Amino acid sequence: MAKLGRIHSLESFGTVDGPGIRFVVFMQGCPLRCQFCHNPDTWDVNKGNEYTPESLFEEIIKYKSYMDYSGGGVTFTGGEPLLQADFILEVSKMCKREGISVSIDTSGFIYNDEVEELLDYTDLVLLDIKNYDPIVYKTITGVNLSPTMKFLNHLKEKNIAAWVRYVVVPQLTDNLDSIKKLSDHLDDYPNVEKIELLAFHKMGEYKWEEMGLEYKLADTKEPSKELMRKVMDILSTNGKVVTSNA
Repeated sequence: MAKLGRIHSLESFGTVDGPGIRFVVFMQGCPLRCQFCHNPDTWDVNKGNEYTPESLFEEIIKYKSYMDYSGGGVTFTGGEPLLQADFILEVSKMCKREGISVSIDTSGFIYNDEVEELLDYTDLVLLDIKNYDPIVYKTITGVNLSPTMKFLNHLKEKNIAAWVRYVVVPQLTDNLDSIKKLSDHLDDYPNVEKIELLAFHKMGEYKWEEMGLEYKLADTKEPSKELMRKVMDILSTNGKVVTSNA
């Protein structure tokens, strides 16, 4: 029986989830409950549209010329894509046979045999580290930080290129001492090519309201440019490339 994947949505011309023009696959399901999540409608793994690996690949291959021209590829994000690693593995094998680059955007919370094999077909991992303080991380996400840091170690061992993503949320993830410790920690990971700073926004707040969920950050403002500069300066001290969307 063919593997089926549950997919929330597809984006054919993504430009912010890896290099070049990306075909972005938003997988359904996530074990984290991040306070600043802008896609809570991806949490439930039983929702979304069903695809076979073949039917999804048929959509991806249509845009190969754009990927080739721009140095892009396909990015699997979510939700947490590694909940469906077996499905993504089958699609990734097809992509690699056609010379299509594969990126995974993940929290790093899940690691098993399927994920380990999938990483053999992965060119880039966008690793979301929500915070470096274990207590704050648990408050933000509802899960422990340690699996994510172990995942980072796996990427180093396999020498897989990684971009670390960090969301700056005032009064939640803007502790500069913790950010400095994260910067120092990443200094030991030569495979981490870039750190992407993402400014908190509330564009997904309406989804929380529609789903009847309490949005705890309703009164939280977007980070100032000054705060973003401070965080960028700290993370730049280890020689990594640091970019910001603000």
